[in-house]
Amino acid sequence: MTWWQYIIPQHALSKLMFRFARLENVWLKNKFTHWFVKSYGVNLSEAMRENVEDYQHFNDFFTRALKPGVREIGASNIICPVDGVVSQAGKISHATIFQAKNHYYTVSALLAGDYRADQFDSGYFATIYLSPKDYHRIHMPYDGKLVSMDYILGDLFSVNKTTAEGVDDLFARNERVVCYFQTEFGLCAFVLVGAIFVGSMQTVWAGQINPPYKKKIQHFDYTDQNIELKKGEELGRFNMGSTIVMLMPDQKYCLKLNAGQTVRMGEALI
Repeated sequence: MTWWQYIIPQHALSKLMFRFARLENVWLKNKFTHWFVKSYGVNLSEAMRENVEDYQHFNDFFTRALKPGVREIGASNIICPVDGVVSQAGKISHATIFQAKNHYYTVSALLAGDYRADQFDSGYFATIYLSPKDYHRIHMPYDGKLVSMDYILGDLFSVNKTTAEGVDDLFARNERVVCYFQTEFGLCAFVLVGAIFVGSMQTVWAGQINPPYKKKIQHFDYTDQNIELKKGEELGRFNMGSTIVMLMPDQKYCLKLNAGQTVRMGEALI
């Protein structure tokens, strides 16, 4: 059932969650975070700070850092950038990406008509969903030089399996941030997809991108700034959980991912 998501004030509710997640009332923060950990089965033994009481507010907990060495970075040229579950992955066919049963969307729609979209028309994609219990920092899947970034305005539907099977063009209609990297494989696009209660995304080079929510596409060019990130380095984070979409050009590598597969940041993908 997804009908209710069409009528709720998605952005207003997400703004409220943004504020709630940053409340520093100790009793409320601790009570809610303890409930969250128990309800979703969060594994705090992997976190740098294992005690709920050590976090400033709920978002501080949600974007928690891991202990050093908890995630081994694979020797492969491409690694998994996040902890989560693979929604879909595979070959891009005729510039179209498989979303869920009977649902597809185009590369061009996902990238808001960017002139570079055709470079991925026969490439590979991977869509990975981060559940509430997961680690929510995002890491580089490969060595790359940042070329540009686009903030694309849109809706804030949930991105869970039920919604993916019920809302057309879900990942191409939700608010998102698209990062373009020049890599040894060619130009790659890395997409952070927003969702209900996930109206805030940030990158290590730009900080918090939203809110505020913009009314038009924002383009940021970095070709003259020489921003290079190594495989495994932090790329950004979701302030509350969501989904990432990786786009790679057609080349000899095929990502070793299957729908429904549980993945961890650092695992080899080729």
